[in-house]
Formats: sequence, structure tokens, C-alpha cells
Amino acid sequence: MTLDKEQLLTIGVDLGGTSLRVAAYTPEDGILDSIALPTRLEAGPHAVVGDMCSVIRMLFDRFFRGRNLAGIGVGSPGPLELPAGRLHHPPNLPGWDGFHLLAEMEKLLDAPIAIESDANAAALAEYALGLGRLLDVDSLCMLTLGTGVGNGIILDGKLWHGAAGMGGEAGHMTIFPEGSLCGCGNTGCLEACASATALMNAAERLIASGKAPGLAALKGDRLSLTALDLAEAAQQGDKAALAIYAETGRAIGIGLAGLINIFNLPLYVIGGGVANSWDLLSPAMFEELERRSYVYSLTAPGRAAAGGMPGGGTRVMPAKLGAEAGLLGACILPLHLSSHKLAGGVSREDNMLGVPGDD
Repeated sequence: MTLDKEQLLTIGVDLGGTSLRVAAYTPEDGILDSIALPTRLEAGPHAVVGDMCSVIRMLFDRFFRGRNLAGIGVGSPGPLELPAGRLHHPPNLPGWDGFHLLAEMEKLLDAPIAIESDANAAALAEYALGLGRLLDVDSLCMLTLGTGVGNGIILDGKLWHGAAGMGGEAGHMTIFPEGSLCGCGNTGCLEACASATALMNAAERLIASGKAPGLAALKGDRLSLTALDLAEAAQQGDKAALAIYAETGRAIGIGLAGLINIFNLPLYVIGGGVANSWDLLSPAMFEELERRSYVYSLTAPGRAAAGGMPGGGTRVMPAKLGAEAGLLGACILPLHLSSHKLAGGVSREDNMLGVPGDD
């Protein structure tokens, strides 16, 4: 039975290590409402799932009104085993190793549930609703720089999962072998160099060393600086803050150079809260890309081999959907599953209606 788009309702969940957001969505009107609450990691995964499902029921009761529930979509930190929906040593969800997220949600909710990595959900949204649509490209790679570093990949209109659903863990490729310890147990991962957590850790190390008097004064008697503090200090010319953003941009550039050399895709999207400081990060990032990726140097817009590429060349851009990408991706995921088009590629025409900020 084919359902009219106007009658469809989905509920999307963006599960993070710090907070979780839940939204009600219709293709016609976009996000109807969203609710954010802290992720109570100290209470354990069952308590967090209980919180999540309570908000899902609340939004369902508020917006169902005779609509057909197409499903519930969840974007979760990884590594995430699919289709089982089981987490394996997620660095940003301590205590969740081996947790069957899908099974636990199915115990509490009588509704179809679709689970994806949070970065894949964000990549799906940017592909179907954001830069992918704007540039008319069928492939992209996305890095989400938040509490950790996520990675979503779409190849020829299909989400790339790998053999066990764990494809796209670029946040845990090594950038600086002797670098800081990452939550995954490795040292020098992109996540340990370029996440919001990494930025704040770098600031704290400089303050402790006595090499960042401006940041120390800004911190004062507080336990720690905030990401906004650091960004504002850099924008006002603080040398230590500027150095932190330059080193972060360098790390992103090194990681992107490898991804570009491997995939040769037309679009690389940088999202997450750290990407809000694009002007502070991008100069060092592009400098590294020019130095380390011969594919980028040949295929960047306006270069020798760029003319025949979709989108006009290899583009590296900040996310169009901003902080909403992960939540929107979770919201639209059930629409793809309900139409049986996820495995065969994303159908943009089915998911273009009512997106906030859509031109």
C-alpha cells in the first residue's frame, strides 16, 4: 500500500555521548518539534534507552493525529554492527560494549526501528537534503567533528556499511602516531586530534604548561574552558587559541588527503560543532590538502582534471545543514526503509519536502 507523503510521520533520534535529541518529522513540514536531554551515561545504557523511548512516545502522542508512522530512525555512535544494531567498544559511550541497542528499543516500542551510525545519518541528510542535492552529486564523504569524529560515506547513491556495518571509521585512522591517547586505545587518531574534546584537551595542556596566559586568564577559577570560549579567543587573536585551531586544521587536512587519494569523490563535507569555526580551521586544512593529496591538487575546482567531475571538481565544504544534519538523517531514514529504497540507493524525490532552510 502506498501512503501519501502528507500522512507520514517519522521520529528521529540523534544519540550522542553528551546529549540526545529526538524529533517528530513529516516530509511535508520537516521537523515539527524536537526535544533535547542529557545522555545519562552514568546511569547505564538501559536508563538512556528508557529516556529515549519516553520522549519518542511523548512526540508520537503529540503528533500522530491519524498519520501513519513510517518508523523510528536512530543515529548512534559507533562502531555499530549492522544489521544486528549492536555496539562494540564505542569510545564515546563507555559501558556500552556489546549493548544490543536495536533489541532493547524493540522491547520498549511497538514500531519499526531503523538504526544507523550517527555519521551515516548525517551523510544521508547532507546527500538527500543538503550539499549533495545542491551540487547534484551521487557520492560524498562526511566527517562529523563533535564529541568524537564520525565518518559517513555514500557511494553511487548508497550508504557504505562495509562487511559488518562498521565501514566509515575515519575518526580512528592514525594522524600523528605519537599523538594523544584516543578513547579507542590507539594514539594519534583523528578523533584525538580534531574533535571538540581534543580541542579542549589541547587548551588545557597549554594552560597547564604556562604557555597560554590568555586562555588561563579566560578560564579563571572555572573547571574548564568551553569550545565557545576557545573560538572567541582565537577570533580575538589569542596566539595559543589560534595555534590550536591551526593544528586541528592540519590534522583534518592530513586525514582528508588520505580519503581523497583513496576515494576520488566529488564532495567531502565537514560537519559537527567544530566545523562552526571553519574560518579558523580551513587555512591549515587546505594547505595540508595541497601538500599531501595529488588527487586534490589535480581535481580541485578550476584545476586540470576537474572539468568532467560531478559538481565541478573535488569540493571540501562545511555542512549545509549544520547541527541538524544528524537529526534530519535519523528522521528520513525510515522513509527510505519503508519505500525499500535504502539498499538500492537513496531516492531524493521521496525526501525533498519541507526541509528547514531548503531553497
